[in-house]
Amino acid sequence: MPLYESVVIARQDIATTQVDTLADELTNILVEGGGKVTKRESWGLRSLTYRIKKNRKGHYVLFNIDAPAAAINEYERRMRINEDVLRYLTIRVEEHEEGQSAVLLNKDRPAERTGGFGDRGGFGGGRGFGGGRGRPRDDGDRGGDRGGDRDRFSSGRRPRSDSDQGEG
Repeated sequence: MPLYESVVIARQDIATTQVDTLADELTNILVEGGGKVTKRESWGLRSLTYRIKKNRKGHYVLFNIDAPAAAINEYERRMRINEDVLRYLTIRVEEHEEGQSAVLLNKDRPAERTGGFGDRGGFGGGRGFGGGRGRPRDDGDRGGDRGGDRDRFSSGRRPRSDSDQGEG
């Protein structure tokens, strides 16, 4: 039978026990279709990169599946119907990875960066949202001397006078 990996994201407002129940239901769908789940990992409640159906977080569950295509179709059909499932992704793989997934391995590792934004100090090292990006800062004509020998209006246009009001 073909091998699949599937990641399911459940809503943030359901309890962890409800997520486990949902995972059991999805496993039963695959077993009824003649397949089996070789590994199931709960990654916990994680932040989403962008809002999905008004949710900022979601419970992630990974499945390693050994099942026929018909069972996968039914599995995905039921997830589309279920309101607790925000998103899912099922892909076919040549072989399953042994041991824990990369997400769980990195979860146990201490954070290499500190302060949330690394060593940059906020949004781009205090240089606004653009950041430094390793180049020297060039403000152009912003700040300091505004070109004292230039005309008052550098666009080449002159201000309107009262006599210009009638023309036009």
